[in-house]
Amino acid sequence: MNGAPSSLVSPGLWGFFAFFLLGLALYLLMRNMNARMRRMSYRSEELAREAEQERAADRERKGKGSTPTQGGQGAEGDAGRANGPASGESPSAEPQQ
Repeated sequence: MNGAPSSLVSPGLWGFFAFFLLGLALYLLMRNMNARMRRMSYRSEELAREAEQERAADRERKGKGSTPTQGGQGAEGDAGRANGPASGESPSAEPQQ
């Protein structure tokens, strides 16, 4: 335009500072994101562990509740179960309380 060669034009010191600050901000944001993702992963693993423990406790309670000595049922109460599942029930179905 006014005859100045393009090799003499540079962003200068302020351009360097702006680029440096953008790089620093990107580094800090990525570090923060990785920490949050790690924390979220730990929380989801902990929730899954707690849910599994609850399911195991429920299964244990249901298993103990169907024993002949609990609930006032003796051999007479379990006589129907000895012949197999009732019609419409699958053999692996858990007893409902």
